[in-house]
Formats: sequence, C-alpha cells, structure tokens
Amino acid sequence: MSTTRWKAVLTVPVNSERDHIQGPVGAALTLVEYGDYECPYCGAAYPIIKEVQARMGRRLRFVFRNFPITTSHPHAEKAAESAEAAAAQGKFWQMHDLLYENQTRLRDQDLRAYAGKLRLDVDRFDKELAQHVYAERIHEDFLSGVRSGVNGTPTFYINGARHDGSYELEALLRALERAEASERGTR
Repeated sequence: MSTTRWKAVLTVPVNSERDHIQGPVGAALTLVEYGDYECPYCGAAYPIIKEVQARMGRRLRFVFRNFPITTSHPHAEKAAESAEAAAAQGKFWQMHDLLYENQTRLRDQDLRAYAGKLRLDVDRFDKELAQHVYAERIHEDFLSGVRSGVNGTPTFYINGARHDGSYELEALLRALERAEASERGTR
C-alpha cells in the first residue's frame, strides 16, 4: 500500500508592496508567520522569532500575516486592525511588538493607549478602527492562510513550504539551516 503525502505550501507569494517584512528582500531564507495577537502560542513564539532574527541576521527575511481566530480570541481581530492602522502611519512593527508584549491587554482602551504611546495620530487611528478600514486586508491574509493549509496559530512557512515541526528555538534554527543548505544545493 502506498501513501500520498501532501506538502502544504504558501499559495500567496510574499509581496514587498503588501506584506509586513523585516530583513533584506534578497535574503536566502524567508520565514512567514500566520499569527494571532491573542493566541498564547503565538505569544510564546514571539521571543523565539526575535532570537531567530538576531541569530540569522541578514540571511533571514521575516514576514507576518494576520490570522485572527475570532472563535477563540475575541480581541484578536481588533488587535490585527490596530496593527494595520499603525502600519498606515509607518509603525506596524512597533505595534506588532506592543501587542505581543501586552497580549492580555487588548481591549479597545488598551489599543488606543498603545497608539498614543507610539505617537500615532490617535483620532485617525480611532476613526479607522471604528470604520473597520483594514478588515478586508485582514480577511485577505486569513483566506491566504486557509488556502495555504493554516489550521491554527502560529503557522510558519520556510521558503514557501509549511514548517510542521516545532517552533522551539533550536528546532526552528535547524529547519532554517536545512532550508538554506538545500537552497545552496539547487543553485
């Protein structure tokens, strides 16, 4: 008896015009995370990703996409909208970090306080959240995740292939190094 194995792949390629990216465009490795700001597992992964970025340096391009699981996390979608509203004012990564560092405080007044702390135009921020200006973008991220095989958070893709192993520091570093070696072998 033979078994067919399906490998989940990123169906929507990374786009520097749209995606939130840290690291060089031409990096040998791209790590994409589909995350939820209220998910405790994403919160646990957050410092690991920071350490991976520090260790990999310019060899790594990190991409974050929204995947709020609203059935389990009632504040996740509004938190994602606040990150996108901050992005519109050039402060996505700062808001992203604040949201993960304050994961248990994601109520409306908390999000507004973070906007103030980042010196955003808070009136604009409030208006955009009230009007759900970024809801469609978040929905697009979510659907791209579903089409790519995301079924929980965090879900990671390394150079377009879903990483089904552990996201503990050493395991993730090994997976990235294997992908880098494989990439070198195909050149």
